[in-house]
Amino acid sequence: MDIVLALAAALLFGVGTVLQQRAAMQVPDEEAMKAGLLVRLAKEPVWLAGIVADALGFVLQAVALAVGRIVVVQPLLATAVVFALPFGARLDRRRLTRNEILGAAAVVGGVASFVVVSNPTGGVDDPELSVWIVSGAICVAASGALALVAKGRSPGVKASLLGSAAGILFALSAVLTKAVADQFDDGILDIFVHWQLYALVAVGWVGMTLSSAALQTGALAPAAATQMSLDPVVSVALGVFAFDESLHETFVGGAVALAGFAVMIVGLVVLSGSQSSRETNAVVPTKAPMPA
Repeated sequence: MDIVLALAAALLFGVGTVLQQRAAMQVPDEEAMKAGLLVRLAKEPVWLAGIVADALGFVLQAVALAVGRIVVVQPLLATAVVFALPFGARLDRRRLTRNEILGAAAVVGGVASFVVVSNPTGGVDDPELSVWIVSGAICVAASGALALVAKGRSPGVKASLLGSAAGILFALSAVLTKAVADQFDDGILDIFVHWQLYALVAVGWVGMTLSSAALQTGALAPAAATQMSLDPVVSVALGVFAFDESLHETFVGGAVALAGFAVMIVGLVVLSGSQSSRETNAVVPTKAPMPA
């Protein structure tokens, strides 16, 4: 059940990413990192459609996390880039390249092998406060550093750095989402008396701002690939070290699962490189001469 829900969420996230990117590209560079970026984008129907897709995807993700484990659900969400690139290519009226197809196949194969072999066990509903503090501090510090380094960089590099920063915060959002979802067992009003809900809103807002700034650069693949690769990587780390989830019981099984995970990451890198190459080689049209 959690696998089906996670894949459905990935499909919606992929569609939402493409729609938001098309709207974010209309924002001037000087406004990309401002706090009011999301407010400005909210005036764009295409961006709102992307947000609706993301919102529906988030609901499915939350349910998947409530019934499943972080180390299974989050890697499956990496397939969002597999859905995003064909959809983006369709809107741009172009064909997918061979590298994009191979990269997508690697992502799908890697995720499939990881989910089948990993066989995760254990896990806690809510880690101790000290674990939350350490995990949150590391994620926020890493994300903030990446965002600062991104200033003044070329579009491809900027998209990669901001996408990485967003991916880290989305991973933190995922574990906060799981904690909030588990609190529903005590009643819907019970979530409002715990700090995790408010932390989720704050982290989610910053993560969305960084994601929109990455998409605003116009480099869809670097933004999506880094975001969607860092998300599962950090999520699995948080699932193992913060939520006490474990992968396969045997060393060989764990190694095979991690190998599949590595193949997924390689596929995302291939997709990113393919898109960056295509954008670099694109011919920029010049202005037509003024009539005599």
